[in-house]
Amino acid sequence: MLKIVLVQDTFQVGDIRANADKIIDISIKASEQGADLVVFPELALVGYPPEDLLHRTGFLRQANKAYLRIQQRLLESVGDTAVIFGLPLEHADALYNAAVCFIDGKIKRICFKQSLPNYSVFDEVRYFSAGTESAVVDIKGHRVGILICEDVWQSTVVEKSIAQGAQLVVVLNASPFHIDKHAERLATLQQHARQFEIPFLYLNMTGGQDELVFDGDSLVINRQAELVSRAKLFESDQLELVFDGKDIVSQQVLSADEREPDTDEATIYKALVTGVRDFVRQNGFGGVVIGLSGGVDSALTLAVAVDALGAENVEAVMMPSRYTADMSLQDAEAEAETLGVKYDVIEIEDVFNSFLRSLAPVFKDAPVDTTEENLQARCRGVLLMAISNKKGRMVLTTGNKSEMAVGYATLYGDMCGGFAPIKDVCKTLVYKLCRYRNSVSQVIPERVLTRPPTAELREDQCDQDSLPEYDILDKILALSVEQDKTIDEIVAQGINREDVMHVINLVQRNEHKRRQSAPGIRITRRAFGRDRRYPITSGYRRN
Repeated sequence: MLKIVLVQDTFQVGDIRANADKIIDISIKASEQGADLVVFPELALVGYPPEDLLHRTGFLRQANKAYLRIQQRLLESVGDTAVIFGLPLEHADALYNAAVCFIDGKIKRICFKQSLPNYSVFDEVRYFSAGTESAVVDIKGHRVGILICEDVWQSTVVEKSIAQGAQLVVVLNASPFHIDKHAERLATLQQHARQFEIPFLYLNMTGGQDELVFDGDSLVINRQAELVSRAKLFESDQLELVFDGKDIVSQQVLSADEREPDTDEATIYKALVTGVRDFVRQNGFGGVVIGLSGGVDSALTLAVAVDALGAENVEAVMMPSRYTADMSLQDAEAEAETLGVKYDVIEIEDVFNSFLRSLAPVFKDAPVDTTEENLQARCRGVLLMAISNKKGRMVLTTGNKSEMAVGYATLYGDMCGGFAPIKDVCKTLVYKLCRYRNSVSQVIPERVLTRPPTAELREDQCDQDSLPEYDILDKILALSVEQDKTIDEIVAQGINREDVMHVINLVQRNEHKRRQSAPGIRITRRAFGRDRRYPITSGYRRN
């Protein structure tokens, strides 16, 4: 029998000492409780993704010192308990994404990641060399295969472990969340289990790291390809398992409710909360300030912020103008009161008029246009940033993916801020998430969800004055941005060609805005961030 502990936890990028302490402390405790094998995630020692920190010799030197310290402590404290964790490891003038297995404080086996992802948000080829051999280690008479993240998605790599006699496979991961990721992981693991008739133990990390959120969701698949254990979503957790040489024992097949993740809305909402919580706290901000408009986007952002940080760490500011409706004022106040946050109202009329007076000699007889609309947004941005500077609280921007895609946002206005929680949430999903949050407890007035969306920068303004209906817009964006469909393929979905051309042209024209936008939480396969890198200046036009 082999008693195994899978440690699903948060390992902050660059906090090498704390990460090493966590590996040591958890290993000692698990050993005292009789564990034979303790497993930690991919690059647990340094966090994921460390990006260009890997190019700094001082960073790698710190990691190596921590690695040696862990080895010494394991030698002193865990006896013959095997411990596997991920780290960057230099070998033969190359750097590898590695996993090391210690037994009796000695290196029993080193695994070098063979399949280096170089797509979407991943840049591992920039930093690491690829391993060529699979690693299988003998632990108390049991042959345990070790794979690292992308390796398990490549059948040829898995086959090499099986060829070396692996009786079960542990997979160390730093796998970021996106919608439908659970189903993809589960299908891949079950396929391998059916083909090779051995268990697969899939361990992931948790927590937010800049744009990425790691959802945990560690999975245990028995040799019958059944899901027999599943860790919590977006929380630290430990899975304790027993392997009898053939299969995982002392576990029942999970019920349908236990097998399936939460609803999409619940899972996405947890991802947003996790991303905001970890970004704000790990970057040392004393809280956040949000411009509350009475609209749906700022309402969702406020709810997420309060759930992530607590009401005492969130401040809301309503900044009305001559175009702000009474219902917007009422709804914003109701949201702030319900959620228990500090709430201020700052009129922008005097500030706006002061700008107009200063600009009058330059504008002369030029007609009123979007310049005056954007100026209002910039007045609000100045006020929010002043509050941020004075109080040490980060401004959260409230723009959604639909707006960011087509440039329906003002540079240095409503785009001001340090983090954009709903940057990858399309408008139609914003409404769904609001309704989900209200199903937990009513925090957003129903009127906010039913009134036509408007920026309130001119009389009788409505978003659909210049954009298609959001259900059409979001469908075009999903097909174009996330799925790379051509114009003809999108039109074939029954969408008006004129609308398609209009939206795609807006997307292309607003790359410069997105490049200057605050980082935001990635929840889709392709966000406007590190996984979509388009030139600002380009003569290319979609067809």
